[in-house]
Amino acid sequence: MSEKSWDYLVIGGGSGGIASANRAAERGAKVALIETGKLGGTCVNVGCVPKKVMWYLAKLMHELKAYGPDYGLRNLDQIALDYESFVARRAQYIERLNGIYRNNLKNNQVTLINGTAKFIDAHTVEVNGRMLQAKHILIATGGRPARPHIPGAAYGLTSDDIFSIKELPQKMVILGGGYIGVEMSGAFRNLGVEVEVVEYNETLLKGFEEFIIDSYMDIAQREGFEGSIHTGVHATAIEKVASGYRVHLSSGAILETDMVLWAAGRKPNTHSLNLESAGVQVDEHGFIIVDKWQQTSTKGIYAVGDVTGAAALTPVAIKAGRYLSERLFNHKVDWYLDERLVPTVIFAEPPIGTIGLTEKQAREIYGDTIKVYTSTFTAMHSAITENRQKAYLKLITQGPFEKIIGLHGIGQGMDELLEGFTVAITMGATKDDFDRTIAIHPTVAEEFVTMR
Repeated sequence: MSEKSWDYLVIGGGSGGIASANRAAERGAKVALIETGKLGGTCVNVGCVPKKVMWYLAKLMHELKAYGPDYGLRNLDQIALDYESFVARRAQYIERLNGIYRNNLKNNQVTLINGTAKFIDAHTVEVNGRMLQAKHILIATGGRPARPHIPGAAYGLTSDDIFSIKELPQKMVILGGGYIGVEMSGAFRNLGVEVEVVEYNETLLKGFEEFIIDSYMDIAQREGFEGSIHTGVHATAIEKVASGYRVHLSSGAILETDMVLWAAGRKPNTHSLNLESAGVQVDEHGFIIVDKWQQTSTKGIYAVGDVTGAAALTPVAIKAGRYLSERLFNHKVDWYLDERLVPTVIFAEPPIGTIGLTEKQAREIYGDTIKVYTSTFTAMHSAITENRQKAYLKLITQGPFEKIIGLHGIGQGMDELLEGFTVAITMGATKDDFDRTIAIHPTVAEEFVTMR
């Protein structure tokens, strides 16, 4: 079929690709978006959205059981969960979001092409036998869950599979203790599943602020699930047996379970793109190498989002994609994504929020010019109950004016309150700015402006 030319070809209909395509079209570009599956990518279909909906359900169940009796609620043992009904309603919501994305593309006159893209050269992409050309091409194909190569690895589900199960298991083993493992373990545990987590590193949440890791483990000890966390070991095999599965660990231990979930990281979706034909370079893990302008090694080809190995967060991909389109089609030549201050939330129970440097990172860069403040606070939502849940909060400042370079917390409301503090920190707030701020009482957030 003859070639067709576009101003902008976007490969991948996830958050970053859709945001960039729409913005380019709004700026007058002739745009086509290529997607092989459902619109919305990982976030909408098998990530942020279904996870957050499940987190709300799990949070509701947890709070009823943990705090309800002390609030005077009775007959809570009669509450029954129809999980299949919940899954169906969640699927309907996601389908509605898919339709909203499709309509937005249509309204912006972005041509949607269903199929798998393959580079022919630096300016030509083949899709379903069609040859499409463009001066500018964006790769936004995201990532997919990784399964280590061990015997029986295929018996384990991944985050792409877990949201489609219609019945909760009695027992689950989660292989991986990063943010995905922590989120999934908390959600399923609070839905009544007996969960064990296996993490290769010596701690969960490796790379996060140590204060947060220690605080999470303190909560685990207080709430009685510390013993179900196995660190410093890894799975060597998964065996199918009549009663379910056996997970063999490097320590020699064997875990019996009804379900296994892999949460062992993600890898980029580049395997079918034929990047070599376009001269696009990748790193040792297969992630596309880009500079701060999202430019790959080939002029005119760009990449955003999880496929680059950047912070695997939807807002990061969206902002990078929009800034790229502003540069290409709206003369905003200096716009680029600054990844130094990226807020991150882990939807554990309670949620974790963090922005900026950890104390370890800050000391490596600034030495003794940093000052650290911490606070522990019993959240009001459980203060009158026997099961009082604490919030753990930390500020890291630097220099004589104590500019805030790190803020970390685990506690009720951290997922919502972090955004406001992110604005302040992005604007260069100091400890004095926080001190002069009138607190909202009684809240977890007030602890950040009353620390001494």
